[in-house]
Amino acid sequence: MKIHLTSVFVDDQTRAEHFYTRVLGFVKKHDVPLGGADRWLTVVAPDDPEGTELLLEPARHPAVGPYREALVEDGIPLAQFAVDDVAAEHERLSALGVRFTQEPLTAGPVTMAVFDDTCGNLIQIATRAG
Repeated sequence: MKIHLTSVFVDDQTRAEHFYTRVLGFVKKHDVPLGGADRWLTVVAPDDPEGTELLLEPARHPAVGPYREALVEDGIPLAQFAVDDVAAEHERLSALGVRFTQEPLTAGPVTMAVFDDTCGNLIQIATRAG
C-alpha cells in the first residue's frame, strides 16, 4: 500500500495553481472541469510525474474553514513537503515573496521552515540530515 493522492483545501483553485506550479515548482498533472468553477486539479513533483498527486481541492465544506483557521492560529502546518536544502529553498521562496511564519529551524536531525501558501494553509518544508 502507498499514498497515491492527498489534498490541500484551497480558497481559490486558480491562485493555488499559480502558487503551487509557478512559485513552488510542482507540475500540473490533471485539470478536469467538474461543473461550475470547480476542477479536479492535481500537481506532482517534477522529478516524479507518476508519484503522489496533490489535489488542490476547493475549500467549500463547512468544516474546512474552522479547521484551517484553528491550524493557522496555532501555527500548525497542514502539510509537509520534503526539500533537499531548507535554507536554500527558504532563500529562493523568500526572494519570490513567499511569507514564512517560521524561519529555518534545526531540531535534531531535521531542519524545517513554515510558509503561508496564500490559499489558506501553512505548509512546512523539511529536510533530514544524513
